[in-house]
Amino acid sequence: MAGNSNLRRPRARNVAAGLVSLSVLIWAGQTQTPAPAPPAAQDTQPQATASKNSPEMATRDTTPTFTSRSNLVLVRVVVRDRDGHINGNLQKEDFLLFDKGKPQFISRFSLEKTTERKAEAEASAAAASATAGGKVTPEAAPPGRYVGYVFDDLHLSIGDLMQARNAADRHLSDLPVTSRAAIFTTSGQVTEDFTDDVAKLRAAMLRVQPRSNLTPGTDCPDLTYYQADLIYNKHDPQALQAAVQDTIVCANLDTTTGPARGVPSGSDSTTQTAQTMAQGAASRVVSIGDQETRITLKVLTSLVRRLAAMPGQRALVLISPGFLMLDQQTDEYDVMDRAIRANVTISTLNARGLYTIIPGGDASQSSGNLGSLTVRSQYQRDSALVTDGVLGEIADGTGGTWFHDNNDLVEGFRRTVAAPEYYYLLGFSPENLKFDGSYHNLKVSLKKPAGLTLQARKGYYAPKHEVDAAQESKREIEEALFSRDEWRDIPVELHTQFFKSSDSSAKLSVLARIDVRQLRFRKADGRNSDILTVASGLFDRNGNYVSAIEKTVDMHLKDETLASRLNSGIIVKSGFDVAPGSYFVRVVVRDAEGQKMAALNGAVEIP
Repeated sequence: MAGNSNLRRPRARNVAAGLVSLSVLIWAGQTQTPAPAPPAAQDTQPQATASKNSPEMATRDTTPTFTSRSNLVLVRVVVRDRDGHINGNLQKEDFLLFDKGKPQFISRFSLEKTTERKAEAEASAAAASATAGGKVTPEAAPPGRYVGYVFDDLHLSIGDLMQARNAADRHLSDLPVTSRAAIFTTSGQVTEDFTDDVAKLRAAMLRVQPRSNLTPGTDCPDLTYYQADLIYNKHDPQALQAAVQDTIVCANLDTTTGPARGVPSGSDSTTQTAQTMAQGAASRVVSIGDQETRITLKVLTSLVRRLAAMPGQRALVLISPGFLMLDQQTDEYDVMDRAIRANVTISTLNARGLYTIIPGGDASQSSGNLGSLTVRSQYQRDSALVTDGVLGEIADGTGGTWFHDNNDLVEGFRRTVAAPEYYYLLGFSPENLKFDGSYHNLKVSLKKPAGLTLQARKGYYAPKHEVDAAQESKREIEEALFSRDEWRDIPVELHTQFFKSSDSSAKLSVLARIDVRQLRFRKADGRNSDILTVASGLFDRNGNYVSAIEKTVDMHLKDETLASRLNSGIIVKSGFDVAPGSYFVRVVVRDAEGQKMAALNGAVEIP
């Protein structure tokens, strides 16, 4: 069969300008052709009606019919006791949630337990007992953890990068057999997709190098993004004056016309020249810094989408010195919101370690006079504090770990990869929400703190327009299909069959047998009506997405037909063209009338 190699990885993966993304073709057929355009919003709700001449049952390909969660804000909360241990014993009534200081009704609450330990046990059992023939064995599960290591080569210096790379190399030496790791960079220059091949991961890390267009010590004047922002956007006179003095020194401008050598006058031509140079440098630094920060956030957003296509525990570890965000806060909170919805944690590791300012300045850079040096050192400290704080916001907002002010980077990797055993997911729908893109402060607290501390996002941005129902439905079906969790609100049995047409190709059938006795039918015109949505997904041995098919079953059953179906049930079959190998199967079933769901995992080995 032509194109078999493409079946072993996501078909629509695009890497451009540092953006690694996966377009999940959930609505694809067996040939994995692009999906048709979604219907208009008013057509997204199921319509289970029938005339007397309508067929009793019809199966068709369609878009998902999940109920849209309009304007639902999700907050992931990690609770620790005085000793830092995770608390998993709280109830919905123990939490208080405030939006702009106003108490909110918590409409969604769940205690989530990470699947890492369970998945590791399942994967170990699978290794000990190989899957036979096409029989689905639940214990033959894919790897339980997927960790993407993101090296921020747009902001890392060569020294920090080398230390982080050495620590990561030691850390990956102990990669568990149940884990898959990947290497990404914010520049997009280096990518190694999820694998258990440590040699490939190490080779990828060796190719990572600083890619920023801002190199400290090479420009005159030498401005940090933080100081450049003060000059260009905030018009800070002290920051400008310090840059002017540095410019006079690094450009060797003549200051003899001033009142005293080395102390420029505010009106002489030398000072005007230096000021023009400093303002031009600030404009350039801000422009480049904005672009690199924007790319970094877009890459994180894209990688969150990428990890949403992986089953099991999903995490990103951002290795970065931090970065400053001027007008990108909306993008930052979009990253956090997407990560929460996709069940992806983002941990951050500050590769600078314990940050200190060198007394007297860096010997490789012109120091200027004492006043200039003092001001520059203060800006460096302020910049380090602000940029590091961004890493803390991202980690806190997604339930990850923020590792900083510590030179033991090996320990840092260990902590950032380890997920909290429990976390709470709180959801609320803001009343009278204005679609104005404004920022909303969030606060989560406990009625009885009792020495417990909370880690949660600090806010969100209101949308600028109403949520598109079709897009929201598509996102929800994706989340269900790529989750590892199993639901059995509807009794469903999962079976597989395969037929090898040649040594290099096979036909795989995924069959879902649905027990209709648990469905809620609507009686109309003498018929029992309901709509079933059945999505079947196929993943390779590393958990990488291969293909998925969605089918919709319209049922308008007569009483006698329904009675005959009570024992036999309904079988929905989806077919895939595959190459021999190990595959993980995921099936999601949803009925429209009862709003119930079933989700099952299975595996198949095709020799």
